Amino acid sequence: MVARQHLPEAQPGAIGRRGENLPPPRCLNCLLPALTLFLCGCTDGAPSSYQGYIEGEFLYLSAPQAGYLKSLDALRGSRVAPGQAVFALAGDPDAESLDEAQARADAARERLANLAAPRRQPEIAALEANLRAAQASLSLAQNRLGRQQSLAERHFVSPASLDEARSQRDQLQGQVEAAQQQLATYRAALGRSAEVRAAEADLLAARAQAAQMRWRLDSKTVRAPAAGEISETYYRVGEWVAAGVPVASLLPDQRRRLRFYVPETALARLQPGMAIEAGCDGCVQPIRGTIDFIAPQAEYTPPVIYSRGSREKLVFRVEAVPLPEQAARLRPGLPIDVRIAGR
Repeated sequence: MVARQHLPEAQPGAIGRRGENLPPPRCLNCLLPALTLFLCGCTDGAPSSYQGYIEGEFLYLSAPQAGYLKSLDALRGSRVAPGQAVFALAGDPDAESLDEAQARADAARERLANLAAPRRQPEIAALEANLRAAQASLSLAQNRLGRQQSLAERHFVSPASLDEARSQRDQLQGQVEAAQQQLATYRAALGRSAEVRAAEADLLAARAQAAQMRWRLDSKTVRAPAAGEISETYYRVGEWVAAGVPVASLLPDQRRRLRFYVPETALARLQPGMAIEAGCDGCVQPIRGTIDFIAPQAEYTPPVIYSRGSREKLVFRVEAVPLPEQAARLRPGLPIDVRIAGR
């Protein structure tokens, strides 16, 4: 016959497996005051650090013109300097259009120079010789006319001969005047002032068209606007690239930022310009930066009234710019622990 075990007497304050009262453990009674003090200390004091990550603001490089991808000068993961070529599209037919526009500009410049400049000296000398010959012929015609008038008064010549001599004198007089005007024109700028201004306008228009064609051709070679790292390339050499479609993405050094979140209770102690320090897994030295942005509204708003418990769930986004000498080593997405410098 098995002896029957005696159960302990029921104690108020605890409920057992079958509903009977059990005494509370002595160790739990000892830990409750300590746990209460620990929780109070955690809720009353501000946290020593805030969780965040490295954020990268990428630039997507594209060309305003369409064309076949001619070269990919910066590979994925490589660093580029400001002004370094990243990729280039084929220049045809913009290169031929530039040559045509440049030829038109050269022709307009030559026409303007021809209108604005006087004739060459040998041409002017030839016109002067023609003028002297015309003046000599006029002088001879005038002498002949004088003799014919003298003979006509004595009725030795007919009136027709006198009229012929007078007509020849008038004709040679007109030739002298024409030679004088032609010489004056050649000595001055060839053409009128309006023609010169029209030629200048044609030259400006031709140069503007050539500059436009040169910009179209130069824009097919895309260069890095800042120092940074090529994060990704989206096309291969020989593929057709539409206008405005990104071919590569660039992560500039100055576009790497420290982004972290602070609770609503700590927001009043932060302001732009404050120095921060961040640590990460594997970081030999802390990452230093300066706060330059604090979000004007909370990132998370519970759909309840703002009780004390719900306000503790509000967090605000804060961003800081790292030191330039440390920015190039920061990788986007890297988790960090941020603390305010001097705290």
